[in-house]
Amino acid sequence: MEMDFEEKIEDFAKLLFKCRYLVCFTGAGISTESGLPDFRGPDGLWTRRDKGLPPPQTNKPWHLFEPNQGHYAIVELQNIGKLKFLISQNVDNLHLKSGIKSELLAELHGNITKLRCSGCGMVYDRSWGFTTCKCGGKLLSSTVDFGQPLPERDLMLAYEHSRKADLFVAVGSSLVVTPAADMPKEAIEHGTKLVIINQGPTPFDPYAHLRFFEKIGDVLPKAVRRLKILMGLE
Repeated sequence: MEMDFEEKIEDFAKLLFKCRYLVCFTGAGISTESGLPDFRGPDGLWTRRDKGLPPPQTNKPWHLFEPNQGHYAIVELQNIGKLKFLISQNVDNLHLKSGIKSELLAELHGNITKLRCSGCGMVYDRSWGFTTCKCGGKLLSSTVDFGQPLPERDLMLAYEHSRKADLFVAVGSSLVVTPAADMPKEAIEHGTKLVIINQGPTPFDPYAHLRFFEKIGDVLPKAVRRLKILMGLE
């Protein structure tokens, strides 16, 4: 019999409580509740592109958007010592803006607020005003276009932490773009439990221990609140 929503939240909180190595993975779906477009939703960037339509318009530049409840729930997991690592496909900077520590984050597709040295790979904030790296290399946009290689350090860390995870939570991703989508595969092959929160289907749905189709803002904050009660923090 299908579990109801509250039972699934309870099960999710218990998985979070018992796990020793939590890795979260986020896609564009976590940022739609901040007002940003996703990629493969009904009005997503790639959906529109495939129909020959221009990208969806936003009412302000991307760097002015703010994190939402989903982002802050992941920060809460970090702050209570549960989150070991966060892998993101997003370039919108909202995880760092929400308070995620940079050493716990791999941004597989770069970040619109960062520049990367073409020589040594060092990352600079755009706001610093540099055009060349201290090694002499040219500073280029850190965001990754189709066909470009992913940043080596971030990719290596993503693989490493996915293999260590005993709970892998995929949030707001269709899990079809590789090599990013290799991460849940790595985790499953190393015996982890998988939770997926995404409104559209994913190829990993048959392997999920828990599968939520509800909005991220309705799932993550609730599960984290219940976890804090189990931990005696509320």
